[in-house]
Amino acid sequence: MAILTRGEHCPPHVHVGTDHWGARFEFCFWHNRVWLWDVVPLYERPSVVLLEGLRQQLQIAPNLRRAREAWWRSLQRVCLANKLWSVERGLVVASREQVPDAIKIKTARFDPLTYRTVLQLTGHDSPLEIIL
Repeated sequence: MAILTRGEHCPPHVHVGTDHWGARFEFCFWHNRVWLWDVVPLYERPSVVLLEGLRQQLQIAPNLRRAREAWWRSLQRVCLANKLWSVERGLVVASREQVPDAIKIKTARFDPLTYRTVLQLTGHDSPLEIIL
């Protein structure tokens, strides 16, 4: 697994693969789940069992921590600014129409020393800290 640091883009993800195929697994800085983003080329993709095994390995706490720390060190962003946070649900949501209590995330940063994500929500003086 590799965290590429040159020319990378949101969302946070890792690359896994061989000379024949490549997969990307997405992770985030507000919960501890990992999911398969894509595999290319599809006709060379490995088995579902292998992909699921890789996903589970990345989701193991020390591996996910290394991925987050490498992403933050290289890119200095968690890809949450300008998204919406539901205070009631405690998660990032798609739109205000679907979730009336959604608040825009003004800024977001990761603190690797305390292993927390710090969100500054629009209209709130105190930041919201997410312990990972």
